[in-house]
Amino acid sequence: MAPYDFSAPRLFVRSDLRADAAPILDPAQRNYLCNVLRLKEGSAVLVFNGRDGEWRARLAAEDGDGRRQGKAAAKSLTLAVVEQLRRQTTAGDLHYLFAPLKHARLDYMVQKAVEMGASALRPVLTRRTQAARVNVERMELNAIEAAEQCGILSLPSLHEPEPLDAVLAGWERGRRLVFCDEDAADADPLAALRDIGRGTPLAVLIGPEGGFEEGERAALIALPGTVRLSLGPRILRADTAAVAALARALRGGGDVLVLVLGGIVVGALAGAAISLVKVLADPYDQ
Repeated sequence: MAPYDFSAPRLFVRSDLRADAAPILDPAQRNYLCNVLRLKEGSAVLVFNGRDGEWRARLAAEDGDGRRQGKAAAKSLTLAVVEQLRRQTTAGDLHYLFAPLKHARLDYMVQKAVEMGASALRPVLTRRTQAARVNVERMELNAIEAAEQCGILSLPSLHEPEPLDAVLAGWERGRRLVFCDEDAADADPLAALRDIGRGTPLAVLIGPEGGFEEGERAALIALPGTVRLSLGPRILRADTAAVAALARALRGGGDVLVLVLGGIVVGALAGAAISLVKVLADPYDQ
């Protein structure tokens, strides 16, 4: 493999990738390369599509005239694939379920979930969900941006919002669900997590800011294989709870799979809860 080029911009494309291919750039990508980054003909660009690994490509003008400027230059840009830098790897099997948030916080949450290895993003509607509508196209744009910036080869699958009861009714057999519950007994969470075998399909559920209602909590607990965790006797803000949970996980060593926030009555749920997903996505590389 050729040396990795950390200085080159990186783009997600939908075209198939192979040597000598010419992936199609959309107008926004052309404008970004030409008018924002001001790249010239021959400049290196890294491209990936979630299927064929990552490739180095070179900018070229469709008609061979590299002297154009501005909009004319952007319209004439194309890419010529040169060589493969990384083969496609198998993505992890981590489903990230969450009660939808309002725009800016949802954008941030999607980006961080992708960065930390979520393979599926699944909005779940609970009785206390604040935002019932989710713009899946906007979620995809944020997922692509995070993957481009962080060297990720695979994009997560994106799901339309579903009510919690429908999600539980159609739950995939064999997939373990982990959620933290402020009403759970204050016990060592590591003991419960050690029972989850390596390679087991997993899901993490992040609840709404108002917490789960009693009926929802009962349905979650009744789901076979659910792991219900407590973060201790104190009511913590989400960022504090995240630090506490990570400290417990790190102290547990390599057998620990995940500590997840969910259904805790806190104000800053999204940013802190997402920070725990890294442990679940790659628990044996901590």
